[in-house]
Amino acid sequence: MKRRKFITLLGGAAAAWPLATRAQQAERMRRIGVMATLAETDPMGQAYMVGFREGLQALGWSEGPNLRLEIRRATTDLESIERSAKELVALQPDLILTQNTPTTAALQKQTRTIPSP
Repeated sequence: MKRRKFITLLGGAAAAWPLATRAQQAERMRRIGVMATLAETDPMGQAYMVGFREGLQALGWSEGPNLRLEIRRATTDLESIERSAKELVALQPDLILTQNTPTTAALQKQTRTIPSP
C-alpha cells in the first residue's frame, strides 16, 4: 500500500512540475537604446531621462527586472553621432529612442529593422 501511494504521489508531482516551472519563468528582458546629444550633466538632458524613466515605470517597466536602457551620448559632431549609432545598433535593442534629426539619420544608416520612434 505504501508503495502505491508513493508512486501515485511521484506521478502527480511529475505531472505538476512543468506547470510550476512555467509559472516561475521570468519575463523576457527588454532592451531600449537611447541616443542623446545632450550631455549627461545638462539639466535638460537629465530632465528628459527622468521623465522617460518615470513614464516607463508608470507602464510597468523597471530597469533591472524587465528592462535595460542602453544610453549613448554623442556630441553634435557628426562623426561622434555615427560612431555612437553604430555601437548602439550592434547591441540589438528592441527599440531605439532618438533625440533629433541627426541622430535619427545616423541610426537609419545603420539599420532599418530596429524600431525608432
